[in-house]
Amino acid sequence: MIPTALRSLWDEPRAADPPEQPWRDRVLVGVVIVAALLEGTLREDVTWRLVVTIVTVGLAPVLLWRRTHPLVCVVVAFGTGMALGLASRLAGIQGVGLHTMSFILVLVYALVRWGSGRQIVIGLAVVAVATVFSIATDYTGPSELFGGLAVLAAVVAGGAALRYRAESWRRALDQVRSQERVGLARELHDSVAHHVSAITVQAQAGRAMAGQRPEAALEALSVIEGEASRALAEMRAMVRVLRDGAPAEYAPQPGVADLVSLARRDPDPVVDVELAGDLAGLRPPVDAAVYRIAQEALTNALRHARNASRVEIRVAEGAGRLRIRVTDDGRIDPARPATHGFGLLGMTERARLLGGTLRAGPTPEGGWAVDAELPTEIPR
Repeated sequence: MIPTALRSLWDEPRAADPPEQPWRDRVLVGVVIVAALLEGTLREDVTWRLVVTIVTVGLAPVLLWRRTHPLVCVVVAFGTGMALGLASRLAGIQGVGLHTMSFILVLVYALVRWGSGRQIVIGLAVVAVATVFSIATDYTGPSELFGGLAVLAAVVAGGAALRYRAESWRRALDQVRSQERVGLARELHDSVAHHVSAITVQAQAGRAMAGQRPEAALEALSVIEGEASRALAEMRAMVRVLRDGAPAEYAPQPGVADLVSLARRDPDPVVDVELAGDLAGLRPPVDAAVYRIAQEALTNALRHARNASRVEIRVAEGAGRLRIRVTDDGRIDPARPATHGFGLLGMTERARLLGGTLRAGPTPEGGWAVDAELPTEIPR
């Protein structure tokens, strides 16, 4: 059991998408440097004051690379600490170092949070050796020993917990995106089948009329050309969005025409639907996406908007773009998701795949708004 767990940990890949030196890291480095300088200057019982201050200040910038190179940072920091401890041991001095040096625990957290399995195993081994060396050369009593070990264990556990949470969230997002891709591919399949059927009918009609009315055959060829072009564009879109799609049942999808069914006059709250512009003849995937975005936004409003008296759904077309806006006048629930809810994340993915955008958040007037924009034609 234990060797299997160790093998699984050893083969664990690095955490996905670590941020690269955000401004907060530079602020953290600045705070550590200032704290080290103040402690090295003002604290009275500092041994080798100049040396330990220089070492602490010199190690502070290592924090900038703790996510991208966690093992190197741990080896450098704890190796330096061991070297300093060895030098103090040879000199017969105890208690060398600044309290500010405890910032290296952040490096241990980053190792577990962002490193690969191999980096974690090797890095924790280095930390263990450094800890044993510190106990052997600078033992100050059981209370500080067990307290330090508890803090170290808490740092490791915290990094592991946040790593697991982030990985679970990422897998859930991948599943949502995959479901949206399968759904969109299904709708594209229906649309392509419609175009191919139209091509077949026109080809049969053109062949039947070719001998009697040549001009009818030319008209049929023109229709076939248009239908074939649209079918080709949608087939390309289907191939683009569906890579590992699973089989699915195909059925008609609700669209813009079905939005009126979402309206209601109950005062808790009233749901008003307004459609503007030319909304007829939309491509099936776009048509279905408009309905699903409006439905998801309405569901979130009914579930999360506190004391809302009205929800408005507005769909307008213009300049080849569809604009969907769903707003409510309720008070904002602190637990209400923005684009982090799985439903809205799925709709955001669908909008992106169709060449559009989706945003959700509070409005200046109060309440909540979901704004989406989609092209009326599927991008090639």
